[in-house]
Amino acid sequence: MSRFVRASKYRHVYGTAARRELSYDNVKVSGNAWDTNLIKVNPKFFSLNWNSGGGGAFAVIPLSMTGKVPDALPLYRGHSAAVLDTDFSPFNDNLIASASEDSKVFLYTIPDELGEEDIEPVVRLTTHGRKVGQVLFNPVAENVLLSASADLTIKLWDVEKGVEKQEITGHMEVIQSVCWNYNGSLVATTCRDKKLRVFDIRSNKVVQVADSHQGVKGSRVVWMGDSNRLATTGFSKVSDRQVNIWDSSNLETPLKQTNMDTSSGVVMPFYDGDSNMLYLAGKGDGNIRYFEFENDEMYPLSEYGSNVPQRGMAFMPKRALNVESCEIARAYKVSNGLVEPISFTVPRKSDSFQADLYPDCAGDEPALTADAWFGGETANPKLISLEKGFTATVKKEFVASAAAQVAEEYVAAPKNDKEYQDAYHKLRQENDDLKNQIAQKDVKIRLLEVQLEQLASK
Repeated sequence: MSRFVRASKYRHVYGTAARRELSYDNVKVSGNAWDTNLIKVNPKFFSLNWNSGGGGAFAVIPLSMTGKVPDALPLYRGHSAAVLDTDFSPFNDNLIASASEDSKVFLYTIPDELGEEDIEPVVRLTTHGRKVGQVLFNPVAENVLLSASADLTIKLWDVEKGVEKQEITGHMEVIQSVCWNYNGSLVATTCRDKKLRVFDIRSNKVVQVADSHQGVKGSRVVWMGDSNRLATTGFSKVSDRQVNIWDSSNLETPLKQTNMDTSSGVVMPFYDGDSNMLYLAGKGDGNIRYFEFENDEMYPLSEYGSNVPQRGMAFMPKRALNVESCEIARAYKVSNGLVEPISFTVPRKSDSFQADLYPDCAGDEPALTADAWFGGETANPKLISLEKGFTATVKKEFVASAAAQVAEEYVAAPKNDKEYQDAYHKLRQENDDLKNQIAQKDVKIRLLEVQLEQLASK
């Protein structure tokens, strides 16, 4: 046995759950079986897929509203089927996107003060053919949104203009997870066909593709900060839970493969590029394991333990952490009826700013406009120092362009004549049915093309 212990400032990181009165009680978590994290968080709010009747809805709850959440909470409605995923804009804390089983993506502006009425969307994006499982804002470009659908496509949107800018094809089965790289130029995906793919997203080119986890259950992927490394979680053929590390420029074989255990819950990975720490939280588990990544090795640090199983989880952006208490991460854990903040801290005796724990991190100012990014420009995120704390920049209010507003009014405008109203809704339903049929035929065509290519290569 070695006498030496690897030096690390994160060796004694420990997690502490907030008291019940500082958590969020009486939340009605969606019972939908689609595999997402259920929750997203930013410095002002958290969003939660909500269990509600009469179509799809989600809630946006101010972080200051601790304790028991009121029953009469205004919800974000508009979808006609269950909401599957949400995402906050990284550059506007009051802008959120939602994805639903109704094949639509909606954008909402969040009021700073809760009212009594439900919130309606300001932009509707409706060109997907089947349910939309993931939405994710670009990390460097303002108003650029990605959506992934069961029609086997990924779409890129300029949400301010309300237009689709790019459609990405190449998946043969349902997309299970997506993630942007550090500068928002590449996207990695995992898929039900057990493949890991890396896309040059703006040119619709598959840069790399490889066989990933071979188990039948869900797989996830996360980009590891500003490096070219990826971490994936999934299952082996014999249903062992695995975590793999990959070189995104060469996916031929994983750099490292680790079997974790034999539990059945999907593992949600979260990576902090500032501390090089990987957090792994399994659905149905009560614990959160965390590792330090260094020289292509994962070094176990410790784990947070609880007897309450988690259904979903989200991590707070680094800029909103409490640097005075040496908080290096904060997770928001979803269990039945409760959202519980968990703070990860490094014990230090000094009260001064710990510069080694807090390198400059991504701020809330975009590095590029949507037009510049779609035009081919690439830039790293704008970084800020946390030494004097974080103060949000003054944001201009999100206003959809005139074209997007006209499209919204055309879809949502009420009609006084009942017969005309019924005919209008009937035509809309027929249009949706035709879209679904076309999407299903496109899937069959793609599968047949792949089979033909395989036969031709033999």
